[in-house]
Amino acid sequence: MDRTTYLVIGIILFVLMIIGGTIGFMVTEGWQLTDALYMTVITLSTVGYGEVKELSFTGRIFTMALIILGVGFVFYLAGSIVQFMVEGRIMKILGRRKLEKKIRAQKNHYIVCGYGRVGSSIYDALRSKPLDIVVIERDPDRASKLNERNILHVAGDATDEENLTAAGVQRARGLIAALKTDSDNVYVTLSARQLNPELFIMARAGEEQSGRKLLAAGANNVVCPYRMGAHRMAQTILRPTVTDFLELTLMDTGRDIQMEEMPVHPASKLINVALQDSGIRQELNLIIVAVKKAPGDMLFNPSSQTRLEAGDTVVAIGEKQNLEGLEKLLNPRTQ
Repeated sequence: MDRTTYLVIGIILFVLMIIGGTIGFMVTEGWQLTDALYMTVITLSTVGYGEVKELSFTGRIFTMALIILGVGFVFYLAGSIVQFMVEGRIMKILGRRKLEKKIRAQKNHYIVCGYGRVGSSIYDALRSKPLDIVVIERDPDRASKLNERNILHVAGDATDEENLTAAGVQRARGLIAALKTDSDNVYVTLSARQLNPELFIMARAGEEQSGRKLLAAGANNVVCPYRMGAHRMAQTILRPTVTDFLELTLMDTGRDIQMEEMPVHPASKLINVALQDSGIRQELNLIIVAVKKAPGDMLFNPSSQTRLEAGDTVVAIGEKQNLEGLEKLLNPRTQ
C-alpha cells in the first residue's frame, strides 16, 4: 500500500477510537454524549484539562487504557501526516529537478508552445518520429496531464523569456508557437528569434492579417489552421481522389504506404549517382516524387539522369520499410 492508503486507514482508526472512547465513558460513567466526547478528545489530545466529573474506579481504568492506546496512536498519526506532507513535497521537488535536468540535456530539439487542441495534435504528430520535444504550457490542468504522461515540459507562460530559456530555446532546432491568441504568438516569435537567431520558427495564425506580423516578427513559416481546414474541405469536393491520396500518404500513419522526405548526407554512397543507377526504384520499389536541391530549386518528377548531391532533399513514396532503407542509404548516420 502507498502512503495515501496508510494515511486514510490511520484517520479511519482515529475516528473509531474517538467513537469507542465516547461510548466507553457513556457506559462506564453514565455520562451524556457531549461530556463523554469532550473527555475523550482532551484525553487523546493530552491538553491537560481537568476531568469533566469525578471518575469511578472503572472509569479511571478505562481512561488509563485510552491514554496508553490512544495517545501513542495520535502521535503516530500526527507523525504520519507530517511525513506524508514532507515526503510528498520532497518527491515533487525531486521530480521537478529530474525533469529540469532532462530538459537541460536536450539539444537540437523542438519546443511546442501551448498544449491546447492545436499544440497537442502537433506534439502527437511529431512523436511519430524520433524527435526530442519540450512543451511549454501555462494551464495548471494541462501541465498536470503532461506530468502524468512523463512529457518534458515547462509549466509557465511561453511569452516569458525565462520559460523559453528553461525550455532550452538557445539549443533548440525549432519552435512551434501554437498559443491561443495571435498577439501571444507574435510575442513568442519575437522573443525566440532574439534568443536564437538560427532557430526555425513555425507560428499559428488565427487571422490572415496576423500572418504578415508573424513573418515580420521572425517566423519562418506561418500556418492558419482555419484556412487550411476550409481549403481541405473544398479540395475534398473538387478533387476527392487527390485528397484521398494525400490522406493516405501523409496522415494515415497506420497504413504501410507513406510519403517521406529525406536529406542527403555528405557521407551517402548515392551522391553523384544517377537515379537510374541508384537502385531506388529497382531494389526498394519507391517512387521519387521530387528532389529539392540545396539552393532551393524543386525538381518534380526528376528524370532518370538526375544526380543527387549533398544537401539535397528527396521526396519519395512507398512502403514504410523501404523508405527506412532509403533513409539509411541517404543518411548513414541513422544506422
